[in-house]
Amino acid sequence: MNEGDFEAAVISVIESLQPGEVAAYGEIATEAGYPGAARAVGNLLRNVPGLPWWRVVNAAGRLTPGNETDQAERLRAEGVTVINGRVKRAK
Repeated sequence: MNEGDFEAAVISVIESLQPGEVAAYGEIATEAGYPGAARAVGNLLRNVPGLPWWRVVNAAGRLTPGNETDQAERLRAEGVTVINGRVKRAK
């Protein structure tokens, strides 16, 4: 995997998330063309400032450990339902 191509593709997908949209790390990786790279998406979010990190959750809808309160507040402000540290996603 070319790191520069990966970063550009993932950043593009994350930046395309609109307020109120939530995606899982794995969904971001797959949409960027790198299925199976969910952990790398998490690392990128941790290391690249300015991205809407709060719109990305784990596959079960759980919020980011250590940032649950901030993430929940940001998501709720965008109209996302958060219950017990988990995003309630439309089916």
